[in-house]
Amino acid sequence: MSVYSEEIKQAVRTVADWPEQGVMFRDIMPLLQNPKIFRKIIDSFVHRYQGQPIDAVAAIDARGFIIGAPLAYELGVPLVPVRKKGKLPFQTVTQSYKLEYGEAEIELHTDAVRTGDKVLIMDDLIATGGTMLAACELVKKLGAEVLEVAAIIDLPDLKGGDALKQSGFDVYAICEFEGL
Repeated sequence: MSVYSEEIKQAVRTVADWPEQGVMFRDIMPLLQNPKIFRKIIDSFVHRYQGQPIDAVAAIDARGFIIGAPLAYELGVPLVPVRKKGKLPFQTVTQSYKLEYGEAEIELHTDAVRTGDKVLIMDDLIATGGTMLAACELVKKLGAEVLEVAAIIDLPDLKGGDALKQSGFDVYAICEFEGL
């Protein structure tokens, strides 16, 4: 955990019963609107990953871009956007994953990473882990290695972090929230 974990956690807005009854939505918008907190988030990730053998930061569409872009900049490595299907203009590899009510697909450009690259995968939140697992599979399809998956928030009751670990990936989150 980051030295700023508790301060960051306190700044997350919890919206009850959104998008449906019984869900406690963890809203990161207040984190982004507070420059001091936003800097602490980026600094937490920079301190964790600075000096590690990272060749690229793969950021998941769309909130992962918000964290991944400044982190890639600070680490001096490329930013690799993991996009929803149909959003990338060049040749892509695609991975489907399960949602609560159906399936979705994400893509990477075929030249986004190279064989042997060590890639950090970033998103804002780990819930069921489906999107993160799909992003890991995309990176692996291109012959690269997933160094770690990281997010601001982990929701351990939804077991996404566990699913990622059981699939062999290291997981890091700045803070956790119990409950759904």
